[in-house]
Amino acid sequence: MINNDTIIAIGTAPQGAIGVIRISGPKAIEITDQFFFGRNLNKVSSHTVHYGKIKNESDQILDECLATVFIGPRSYTRENVVELSCHGSSYILSEIVQLFIRHGVRQANPGEFTMRAFLNGQLDLSQAEAVADLIASENESTHRLAMNQMRGGVSEKIKNLRDQLVHFASMIELELDFGEEDVEFANRDELIELVKRISLVVGNLLDSFKLGNVLKNGVQTVIAGRPNAGKSTLLNALLEEDRAIVSDIPGTTRDTIEESINIDGVLFHFVDTAGIRNAEDKIEVIGIEKTKDKIARSQISLYLIDASQTTPEQAWEELKDANLNVDSCFLILNKMDLNPYVKPEEYIHSDWIPSERIISASALNKMNVPFIKERLHDFVLDGHIKMDQVLISNQRHYNSLYSTKEALNRVQQGIDNGVSSDFVAMDIRQATQHLGEITGEISTDDLLEKIFSSFCIGK
Repeated sequence: MINNDTIIAIGTAPQGAIGVIRISGPKAIEITDQFFFGRNLNKVSSHTVHYGKIKNESDQILDECLATVFIGPRSYTRENVVELSCHGSSYILSEIVQLFIRHGVRQANPGEFTMRAFLNGQLDLSQAEAVADLIASENESTHRLAMNQMRGGVSEKIKNLRDQLVHFASMIELELDFGEEDVEFANRDELIELVKRISLVVGNLLDSFKLGNVLKNGVQTVIAGRPNAGKSTLLNALLEEDRAIVSDIPGTTRDTIEESINIDGVLFHFVDTAGIRNAEDKIEVIGIEKTKDKIARSQISLYLIDASQTTPEQAWEELKDANLNVDSCFLILNKMDLNPYVKPEEYIHSDWIPSERIISASALNKMNVPFIKERLHDFVLDGHIKMDQVLISNQRHYNSLYSTKEALNRVQQGIDNGVSSDFVAMDIRQATQHLGEITGEISTDDLLEKIFSSFCIGK
């Protein structure tokens, strides 16, 4: 792909006070100067801002604006770039864009500015993808993940691994050129150690995907329990608003109610569900089936019991019937205000939920609701995440790393079984190719189109 044309797009959301138009390409400064009156943009320094007026072919003033000039390669795309900061009127912005298009500038495709940054070597592919994640970030954790990736956190690790593998692959292939002379350029013991070391790093990155994906997309958290256990009241308490209808009548919640809340930078998607019981009403039965489906697909479950009426033995039976994943389930002993003499330790069961995930509460009075939030947050992060920790949150990266690990396993097996060097070299090359897919050193036009088409126009 050769970028020999100049592109334009509006880079800000509609209806704002300020609207920014971005122009990038070989003639970005030259064409802008034709319509910008206030300073000769062809003679200004890079990274400077200038006040002026934009006029059309009829000498009509379209707007007063600021023109920021970036001379390539010192720009986002490494091309000449001009950004016009105009008034946010959709009419004004559209008129200016159409003016430029009439004079040979092309409307940019979604993500084309970032694609040019990638093609021109400003960003690698994983960093380019992080731009989209940064734009979409809505909390501290997703922002942190995107910034880490944009700064090259993932790329640096991947490139280092790939460089080491490429070196050994070239050494083995060099041996093949001297096949008749029985020489060994690639020390097999060193290669085995390298494969083990890289496999460990790749394995750790693969393991990090679970947390990275959770931080990026949020945690599906279902609130379950029998009718009138206080599920809707707890949802309202967590949200600090009356979102769900609360009633003493059993079976009030017949469909799932879903709301999201940010808890110290982690997004939780809470699902209030129909109470689990043997129901005869057809609509309630459907609601209970939905509850079981949500439980099966949730990452965390909050199972509520009415502590004023439910014995430990009854609670254990309810948990068994609900078919919960006990490794990610919290038992909430609700309505403690009605029976403050309940002892939480009596609900500890060796086969079920550990003591740190059994919490006494009164959703109605918001007793211990902040503590529930705190425990959920700590459970997800497990207290080990650091600001600079490299996490995988992109499904494409995960798939490439998984294929890398499989190729490395074949390398290990090939060396152990005395497989010929050409096959070992082939497996090493496959591993390097899969790693290169992450950073874009190995890419196809179809892949790039798929990735950048998900970007907004103007970025």
